[in-house]
Amino acid sequence: MTTDHTLAVETLTVGYADRTVIDKLDLAIEPGRITTIVGANACGKSTLLRSMSRLLAPRGGQVLLDGRAVHKTPAKELARTLGLLPQSPTAPEGITVADLVGRGRNPHQRLLSRWSAADDIAVAEALDATHTADLADRAVDELSGGQRQRVWIAMALAQQTDLLLLDEPTTFLDVQHQIEVLDLLTDLNRARGTTIVMVLHDLNLAARYTDQLIALAGGGLHAAGAPAEVLTEDCVRAVFGLDSQVITDPVSGRPLMLPIGRHHAAAAATTSSLQQPSAHSPE
Repeated sequence: MTTDHTLAVETLTVGYADRTVIDKLDLAIEPGRITTIVGANACGKSTLLRSMSRLLAPRGGQVLLDGRAVHKTPAKELARTLGLLPQSPTAPEGITVADLVGRGRNPHQRLLSRWSAADDIAVAEALDATHTADLADRAVDELSGGQRQRVWIAMALAQQTDLLLLDEPTTFLDVQHQIEVLDLLTDLNRARGTTIVMVLHDLNLAARYTDQLIALAGGGLHAAGAPAEVLTEDCVRAVFGLDSQVITDPVSGRPLMLPIGRHHAAAAATTSSLQQPSAHSPE
């Protein structure tokens, strides 16, 4: 099963106060796939997600969901199709985990409608999927950063949208839980066809878990495509100002970026020269 909802931005310009962050960006998200946005700090990754989800109005251009401008779509109607997990969300003081996750069902509640068995099932499944069921009765503000992040992801899952936008969903999580969350999102994509768009800082996890990799730089699109097409040494240098070596990940077969710092540049150059075939070597 794959969602047939389309999400695209056309000549999108957006910013804050007198600062333009994204300028005339054109971009199409692949339906039913996992897309990851990468780029240097302050390049517009979070701004793009906020614009896609209707939280930030464009100065020019538009965001289109199924050909309709999201900023002209009623918020609750949009929330039944598109969900957002923002960066560093805040919960009401004293709210329990179960109550917070239950708020993911708000877009599905009609006027005068009552909480249903389907709502109970959606919340329970979200708690189980994120391994937070044992935290259900605890106050969110008593949890560790990693626990809170998993609870917020559970709320996004309980919303059961066909498109899910996540801004740095692995923030505050240790390596084990980062992998668990990304595996969970992959399962959601494969089982339900959910279109997932996320921002990640870890380029290697982005390459491993994504179908479409988008690199932003200078207020616009630097590159977009399959990880093997985008995650190159030239791209890393252009987008991050960082020298690197890109090899094949022995686990996933995807590109694996090895950063080169000042103290390792000489060793990297030596290794690279040793790997080059000699001019006198037979072909």
